[in-house]
Amino acid sequence: MSQSLPDPGEPAPERPGPARWMASIAIMVSLLAAAAAVWALLKPTPEPPGNPAAADPKATACNAFFLVSKGVALQSRKDLGPEPAAQDAVAANARLAMAGGSAYLRDTLPSNTPPELAEPLTTFADQLQTIAQYYLAGMNNNDPEQAARLTAADETTATLIGLCK
Repeated sequence: MSQSLPDPGEPAPERPGPARWMASIAIMVSLLAAAAAVWALLKPTPEPPGNPAAADPKATACNAFFLVSKGVALQSRKDLGPEPAAQDAVAANARLAMAGGSAYLRDTLPSNTPPELAEPLTTFADQLQTIAQYYLAGMNNNDPEQAARLTAADETTATLIGLCK
């Protein structure tokens, strides 16, 4: 019995079995993956979520304002004595209350807050952040510019108290 070798000009004999199916499946999967990648590249990105709307935006906004105001007042008016380290601790806590309160106001302000309330709340948050940063930079209440910032924040506070009644 002698086996003859296939002629190089003849097509190769077909292979039976799953090899043909596996190649077809691999090509289909790669085409589907390419299509999914193109779709992911071309689809519009969703808008980042803003602050959600609230059922009672005025109450939510005013509660945030009163909470921040209470925190700033509490941390600013502590008296731990004449020791420099104690005074530095009170000052650090006051700065933290202002910076954190500013972020909290921005983060909790409902998207459907009436503009007549949202605008002074945003202004107050900006004022707290600015005052805190100047304190961190070494400015104190005796500096005329910092005193003016504090006065402006007090005026905004009075406006917000009136709006939140």
